[in-house]
Amino acid sequence: MLGFAEMAGLMKNIGSIQKNLKQAKAEMQSTVIAGKDPSEKVTVELIGNLTVQAVHIDPSLLSPENAPALEAACTAAMTSALVQFKALGAQKITEATGVNVSSMMS
Repeated sequence: MLGFAEMAGLMKNIGSIQKNLKQAKAEMQSTVIAGKDPSEKVTVELIGNLTVQAVHIDPSLLSPENAPALEAACTAAMTSALVQFKALGAQKITEATGVNVSSMMS
């Protein structure tokens, strides 16, 4: 929760904060984040608006008997990418505002 002094500081600097947030949003839109499963056999690439840009799957997982492993690897890779994106977003907001928001975004 923000204290009174922090809120007053934010209000005082609202113009520069808006500019910084706009710049951070633009930077995030062009960022590619790659999430991998622990075995690194599946990689999911997300771009800044959380659109999946690509999925790379190791051919060794492409058989019917490997379906459960492939499903688990895809889930882990997507989760990894989303966690990284969330952390990057919190970092960019903190840089733009001067307020650490990482605990608010978990």
